[in-house]
Amino acid sequence: MSDFEEPYEPIPAGNVLGSDPFDRIAGHEPFIDRLDELEQRQPSARAPRRVAQQIVRNEQHTELESVQAPDSRSLNIEPDEAGHPSQRLLRRRRAITPLLSQIELTQARGIAERLIPADERKRLAALAHLVEADQEALYDRFGFSPAAIKNSFPLFHALYRFYFRVRSEGHSNVPTDGPVVLAGNHGGLLPFDGAMAIVDLLLHTDPPRLARTIVDRWAGSLPWVNIYYARVGQVIGTRENFSDLLDEGQVVMVFPEGIEGIRKTIAHRHRLQPFRVGFVEHALRAQSPIVPMAIVGSDNQTPILYDIKPLARRLGLPVAPITPTFPWFGPIGLLPYPVRYKIVYGEPLRFHERFGPEGAEDSRLVRYLANQVRRRIQLLIDRNH
Repeated sequence: MSDFEEPYEPIPAGNVLGSDPFDRIAGHEPFIDRLDELEQRQPSARAPRRVAQQIVRNEQHTELESVQAPDSRSLNIEPDEAGHPSQRLLRRRRAITPLLSQIELTQARGIAERLIPADERKRLAALAHLVEADQEALYDRFGFSPAAIKNSFPLFHALYRFYFRVRSEGHSNVPTDGPVVLAGNHGGLLPFDGAMAIVDLLLHTDPPRLARTIVDRWAGSLPWVNIYYARVGQVIGTRENFSDLLDEGQVVMVFPEGIEGIRKTIAHRHRLQPFRVGFVEHALRAQSPIVPMAIVGSDNQTPILYDIKPLARRLGLPVAPITPTFPWFGPIGLLPYPVRYKIVYGEPLRFHERFGPEGAEDSRLVRYLANQVRRRIQLLIDRNH
């Protein structure tokens, strides 16, 4: 036990996700509705998302019928009652990304692709595994498009190298396969911190790993922005989406501070706000490690002098900031300053090995473990800012 951990005595309690922010809004999902609307406007799309999703389910059913128990035992996969590998573990095997040495590059097409160096092109090409379950599908079932992230990469790579001048360390702490919850601090009004973390992880892992950021539901109501988020791999924060991503063995990036993180005033820079705790329950259920991540610099990119919360509520916005440049210079005043970023990945926290999936049923345990993650991230921030 580290010097900042407290003793824990388990007390049984109910499911903690009853109070999780993922469950705040009932009814339709604006993010999903916009995806469906866009697909209906594009008859040339060969396999709409819902059809592709059904195809994947049918293929998984076929796999379950064809795989024999000896093969599953040789792969150390626990069979179900019928002697077949569980559907959940089969889906994890499907999300294995090829190594860079296994990728053969084709000739670059288009201006955007020609701007990408060969090594980075290999990394982007490796992400095709996320949609290759159905060769006719343009996107994975969450809306991710390898073509969209390839077209966006030159811009964000330039921001990463020349604008925010990102330095990073601790990449070996991120497991090379299987489900991972990447938990970090949030700041800076606009989500450039998440974008830089996605680029950094993609550039420093082999096989390349794409962090699928859990996005607040508010972002799902933004026209065009919501579609773009989906196309570059981000996912609206619902319990089903979170658990499905982990079941498929992907890296899920969360900012447990939520909106409170991006609207911190200058007086609270580098200090974590209270955490939402649902990510710990998901990690326990999926038997996934949690990797703490500190993003140092995002709190300085758009320093908030004051947040006019009544005005934000009236306008339906998460924040109504007063900064040194906003609203004085109009919307351009919200652009981030060219501060230097440093991203640090801490040692993985394998709570599931001690408490198991059943630990997710103990709300006191889940809150305690979320507090330990928060302390670990705060320690990384304090050591590096």
